[in-house]
Amino acid sequence: MKAESTVFVLSIILISCISGNNSVDKGQEAVSETSETVDYTSKVPQFTYPNTLEEQLEALKTNPLVLRYKESREKLSADPHLPLYHFVSPENRMNDPNGLCYWQGRWHLFYQAYPPEDPRQHWGHAVSEDLIHWRDLPLALYPNPEYQCYSGSALVEDDRVIAMYHGTRVGNMVATSSDPLLLNWEKVANKAVVPMTANSADLPYYVYDPNIWRKDGKYYSMSGGITNDGPGGKQVVSNYLFRSEDLENWEYVHEFIEGDHFTGTGDDGACPYFWPIGDRHILPFYSHISGGQYYIGDYDKQRDKFVVTNHGKFNFGASRPGGVHAPSATPDREGGVIIVFNMNDAKPTEGWNQIMSLPRRLTLVGGDTLAQAPAGDLESLRYNKQSVERMDLPANKEIVLNNISGNAMEILAEIDPKDAPMVELNVLRSPNKEEFTRIAFFKNRGLYQGRNYNRPRPESWKPRYNSKLTIESSYSSILPDVISRAPETGSFFLEEGETLKLRIFIDKSVVEVFANGKLCVAMRVYPGLEESIGVSMRSQGRESELISLDAYQMKSIYEL
Repeated sequence: MKAESTVFVLSIILISCISGNNSVDKGQEAVSETSETVDYTSKVPQFTYPNTLEEQLEALKTNPLVLRYKESREKLSADPHLPLYHFVSPENRMNDPNGLCYWQGRWHLFYQAYPPEDPRQHWGHAVSEDLIHWRDLPLALYPNPEYQCYSGSALVEDDRVIAMYHGTRVGNMVATSSDPLLLNWEKVANKAVVPMTANSADLPYYVYDPNIWRKDGKYYSMSGGITNDGPGGKQVVSNYLFRSEDLENWEYVHEFIEGDHFTGTGDDGACPYFWPIGDRHILPFYSHISGGQYYIGDYDKQRDKFVVTNHGKFNFGASRPGGVHAPSATPDREGGVIIVFNMNDAKPTEGWNQIMSLPRRLTLVGGDTLAQAPAGDLESLRYNKQSVERMDLPANKEIVLNNISGNAMEILAEIDPKDAPMVELNVLRSPNKEEFTRIAFFKNRGLYQGRNYNRPRPESWKPRYNSKLTIESSYSSILPDVISRAPETGSFFLEEGETLKLRIFIDKSVVEVFANGKLCVAMRVYPGLEESIGVSMRSQGRESELISLDAYQMKSIYEL
């Protein structure tokens, strides 16, 4: 297969995990210079740090970048839509999370940062001991010889961490670090180890958004991209496998994914990650057409192929405005995978835009069904608990929960929907309901599992429908510059006799809803009224039952 002829700069624009405002950065236009003739050195101050933890912590106390981050966070905290417990860049806008990893007892989150004095993508950096409270660290990766530091992953070894990422205009780069806080990075060969060419038709693969792992003493890398052998020659997802013994010299192997009958025409495989999960493997990725997705399958290590057996989505519609965007994922060392996403903005905001989702822990149930639940020490943020006792929800009547209110809360609700076709819970509700964000559950109203064509039909078989969970922002804001998002609707099976269990996270301009550890729906919202902090419930058509509801106010994750 030969990739369709496209000028490489256009492939950057179309295939990359582009910034949330859909703009093309200055300098992204076609160029004829090479990395040897253009100096892309960043204008942001760069520092060398000590190599012991104690000395590094001391140096950070007076580091100019860290000090200005603290000052910037203090200024941003006055914004009524700035989240308290979802990570936001300390200054300026941000884009994809990158290189999430666990090193020497700490979680490290990297992300595409746009420092104000040189707003090309650098790798921003934060560290956490619990996946929730994040401490800002200085920039990790600076451009040069690449023009921008785009998306990539991190591989943790015994004595170092390896970052592999896309360097625009040159190709895929590798950098390594071994100090306690991963402050000092060295780029392998100081050049692209998987170079790109000016015309993508020159290569049988795309060079983009690499993920790196190790097998049988060798390094493997998967580069995101597309192939044009879909229906009618149209674009479909493809990822390309490379192999190396020394991180500097890489050989192309072949296309990596086998058996993908799940994704749609037009999807691309940007921002891919590939990790073991249980006794299988998972490959989360991002499509610029239809957002965050994942494959579940088996890693055929003899043929170096990923054989896909299942597929699902992390968002249910376009990623913008206000939706889940690209992932960064890493093993949790207990058979699961920790994943975080950036979430796009849906309103102009001064000094910041996108945010990170809460971290999720992904596990497998029943072989290849994905379960997902909030990860990290969220309980440490809780205070001022309020509860609602068991109560019937009469049909067709909205019940306002007068003692439950807030715009930075966690709500735990258990509901028996009984035979009600729809039960809804409204949050960020104004007293007169000019604004509210609607969370609606539709029991057994989803897709039919499919017909069983076996004859005779097994006695144990019976028709089965999944249930639907919707989050809707149509009435979330009265502000004229807020772009509402089409309803976000995901599916999961509520087993017979199983109650609906929701964990709802409300944080100023974002709502994330986890259902029964099986599904998460999330979107950005921007209430315009200070009094839009209420909560109500409604059972449509028939009565249902609220078994319990606990609500906690949530603290900020930053020390200001």
